[in-house]
Amino acid sequence: MSEQELFYLLALQRVEGVGDIMAKKLLLHCGSAEAIFKTKLAQLASIDGVGSFLLRNIKEKSIFEKAQKELDFIGSNDINITFFQEESYPDRLKHCIDSPVLLFSSGNIDLKNKKIISIVGTRQITSYGMEFCKKLIEDLAPLDPVIVSGFAYGVDIVAHQLAIENNLQTIGVVAHGLNQIYPKTHKRYVAKVEQNGGFMTEFWSSSNPDKENFVRRNRIVAGMSEATIVIESADKGGSLITANMANDYNRDVFAVPGRVTDKYSQGCNNLIKTQKANVLTNAADLVYILNWDVENKSKSVQKQLFVELEPDEQKIYDYLLKTGKDLMDTIALKCNFPIYKISGLLLNMELKGVIRPLPGKLFEAI
Repeated sequence: MSEQELFYLLALQRVEGVGDIMAKKLLLHCGSAEAIFKTKLAQLASIDGVGSFLLRNIKEKSIFEKAQKELDFIGSNDINITFFQEESYPDRLKHCIDSPVLLFSSGNIDLKNKKIISIVGTRQITSYGMEFCKKLIEDLAPLDPVIVSGFAYGVDIVAHQLAIENNLQTIGVVAHGLNQIYPKTHKRYVAKVEQNGGFMTEFWSSSNPDKENFVRRNRIVAGMSEATIVIESADKGGSLITANMANDYNRDVFAVPGRVTDKYSQGCNNLIKTQKANVLTNAADLVYILNWDVENKSKSVQKQLFVELEPDEQKIYDYLLKTGKDLMDTIALKCNFPIYKISGLLLNMELKGVIRPLPGKLFEAI
């Protein structure tokens, strides 16, 4: 994209009455941002949804002054710009009707051919949430997913830190311009995040972390991800808004169940109860529902992804990976175990979440 076209795109964003949906409609009709401003008002008026308010504002001189100021900031701060029609734009986000026309980013973000998941939750993360998040990311690490979150207190920053510890790319989607960091106490994490991924936003350098910006930010977190995981949440909170947006975008949502008496499990339990989220008890649940291919991974990866299996259990698991599913009697015969022993082994494996029973005494590996 040329600097001139970027200038006009920035100007378009400052026209009152033009949001992301209207901007895309105008771009589709006129062919480019520059062409929008050079099209006669009578022709623009023929576009569905374009009214007198927009037409009056599109000729406002101040929008060009603001666009030039932001363009200067971008150029002097090594900000990366991604247009929604470009190949480098997050693929899943392209399919969201209200996705940003422009994304501003810093760091070393690479989303090509990557599994992308978002991890969100309460700012008051408990030891239970921290332990679950740690185990989840460690177990998913062999599959090299990108971990997306909002760089906020609690679950967000824990997810970013754990991604870095496991050498995974992580992206902080922020609710303000890239000239600042919120919360300020998280400045100490900026360098490592940018080394292992980076920051992304739709907001200009003039934008502060205002309350309404966080809701807009959440749609990027939900839209760019294959799945959204809620680790912990009270019965109300921003992570539940993200989960609802993910559902609206037809993305998979997962929630970690907790005790009914725990304040920061109520939101997750309600998501599960109302069938707005899949139950997430371990990494295997995620891998199975998202249909990620792990059959060609090494045995050591399989163990890390699921759980440590006893030698006899590993023998059964390897057999079921090859066959897909089989009868309990056949498993006993092929793996050379007596019937009285096989039932106990299968039960233990089922409790570990690595196999599941099917009708007709069949079992299959997860």
